[in-house]
Amino acid sequence: MAREKLKPTPGPTGTAYLLDEQVGFVMRVAMQRHTSIFTARMIEGLTQTQFAALAKLFEVGGCSQNHLGRLIYLDAATIKGVVDRLGARGFVTALNDPKDRRRRAVALTERGREVTEAAMKVAAEITTATLAPLSAEEQRLVTRLLKKLT
Repeated sequence: MAREKLKPTPGPTGTAYLLDEQVGFVMRVAMQRHTSIFTARMIEGLTQTQFAALAKLFEVGGCSQNHLGRLIYLDAATIKGVVDRLGARGFVTALNDPKDRRRRAVALTERGREVTEAAMKVAAEITTATLAPLSAEEQRLVTRLLKKLT
């Protein structure tokens, strides 16, 4: 989408504030683009957070629900909903810890492992499509810089 260049109007401090030049705005627009690509291509109707939970479980193995939430930067209430929805679809098991009833152990089911393996292949294609406007060097640089912000 081409952006029209307008003459900036000075703000209250005398300096121009251009929304299109603000990092938060640009990151939100880039994320909207990525989300559109992800939604159009991801299998099984997985959301970004559902995919993140499955991919992290595939990577680290079973773990507590709260730990999984921390690993993918979700709060306790949100990860519970994600795990419940994945469990209802047969992708994960979530069992109460017999030693601590407040904890739930989450693990991929066999079906969840199969779906995750297929979804990770699609996710790699999504990443390629998201970063397609950039050169290989720019792709590495933007990824490295975004990691510094997290």
